Amino acid sequence: MRISATPYRTIWPLACGAVRVIDQSRLPFEFETLDLTTLEDAAHAIRTMVVRGAPLIGATAAYGLALALRQDASEARIAEAVQVLRATRPTAVNLAWALERVRAAIAHLPPGERAAAAFAEAGRICEEDVAQCHAIGLHGAEIIRALAQQARRRINVLTHCNAGWLACVDWGTALSPVYVAHDAGIEVHVWVDETRPRNQGAALTAFELGAHGVAHTVIVDNLGGHLMQHGEVDLVIVGSDRTTAGGDVCNKVGTYLKALAARDNGVPFYAALPVSTLDWSLEDGRAIEIEARDPQEVTHISGRTAEGALERVRVVPEGSAALNLAFDVTPARLVTGLITERGVCAANRAGLAALYPERAA
Repeated sequence: MRISATPYRTIWPLACGAVRVIDQSRLPFEFETLDLTTLEDAAHAIRTMVVRGAPLIGATAAYGLALALRQDASEARIAEAVQVLRATRPTAVNLAWALERVRAAIAHLPPGERAAAAFAEAGRICEEDVAQCHAIGLHGAEIIRALAQQARRRINVLTHCNAGWLACVDWGTALSPVYVAHDAGIEVHVWVDETRPRNQGAALTAFELGAHGVAHTVIVDNLGGHLMQHGEVDLVIVGSDRTTAGGDVCNKVGTYLKALAARDNGVPFYAALPVSTLDWSLEDGRAIEIEARDPQEVTHISGRTAEGALERVRVVPEGSAALNLAFDVTPARLVTGLITERGVCAANRAGLAALYPERAA
């Protein structure tokens, strides 16, 4: 996607052997990049959400494993690196998937060839993510196109958190259909949930939609239901950090409430995700480990002052406890469909098996 007419991906390798990422912790007020040169750099970037979003976490972890093997490519070092990276973010299945894919690609090689092969495999993961996310956009845009032809007016899409280009290598998941529809001349507008406590919607989704020229409006998290009641939302599209074989969707906390409101108001609710986000080992989303993050993300908030300084302030009384669970699970019964790189399917095992028969087996 483009920022100030310059095309960017969220992660890319450098000739010197480092990996460069966009520092999302500084958006939307400062656009900066950060170079990762070690395993520790990659783990820190994932843990502190310099990079975030399930597909991008997986890509960064893949490169992190490759970085770890430059000096020592022994079996012990591989095991250590995998353990360190897996511990950074437990909920998104893409992270573990990417690590195991790189590990499998280098297992049969002598140590001297492993680092280069790991870098090559990480690169393939990134290229496949771009292609898959674009395909998600093509399939999802057909849903928007059909609604536009029926309504003969602007289509309003509500999304939660950031499941756009910044959450992936390029294009995004939930926002990819919006970008494809916009680029095709379909009039589309996005309601952007602020997405407390880290405000990924207000900070990141609004930033990238604005950079691409897509009409959007930032709203507080609790306004979505009201807009649905008044016919201001035509469909909801969210991303996913892990989707079970049974179609349960684990996504940023607050997604479940949007799904409930959508069901009550007859608004279609879709989750967009690539195959790497599917967890075929789980049927019930209640078995997914939900990440508990630092309570300070709830008790404090960051922003830019009138003088231009970036500051962090406390918004909760001293002494008040805070709980910061990062995700919730939307049951498959509330999901209209899953938008994948292979098409749109019902949110259940049969639907997914029809698109991925080799995986379901």
